[in-house]
Amino acid sequence: MKDSALVKPPRAAAPPPHELQAFGALADVPIALSAAARREAVDNLNQLLADTIALRDLYRKHHWQASGPTFYSLHLLFDKHYREQDVLADAVAERVMQLGGVSVAMAADVAETTLIPRPPKGRERTGEQLARLLRAHEVVLEEARAMARSADRAGDAGSGDLIVSDIIRTNETQVWFVAAHRTATPAEVE
Repeated sequence: MKDSALVKPPRAAAPPPHELQAFGALADVPIALSAAARREAVDNLNQLLADTIALRDLYRKHHWQASGPTFYSLHLLFDKHYREQDVLADAVAERVMQLGGVSVAMAADVAETTLIPRPPKGRERTGEQLARLLRAHEVVLEEARAMARSADRAGDAGSGDLIVSDIIRTNETQVWFVAAHRTATPAEVE
């Protein structure tokens, strides 16, 4: 039994928080892009942001759960890629805000939005970790290429440059490094 002195009385329900801007609403910003172009970019970038955050967190999971003969090198690589994905997430979120949108931010919202399959809670073999990371990168790269074409058609050079120069190039480089580790340890991959 609980001591009645330790049981706190229920609090009155707090009023809903006041939002300055609802998620999905678009603020008017004078950056010489139509509202339609900004809306499409915000929607695309929020999807890309959710997937970048999911990929970033997948790197952190694998960083913590690395094991086996390549533990040390993968532990360092996963941490490096985590930090690089974190920088990308920040840049994408800031671009959403520059366009007048509200960026996806909380883990529950990311989980609802991401296209990257959720990993198991437990630790996987190294080969499975690498395959999962490569598939997640492929998801990001497929959508980033389509979004870059969309930004180009809309005349949104800022979003297009971010997607090509930062998202695509960083993810392609990370794929190269992860794939090189995968082929270097064929016994673990199978």
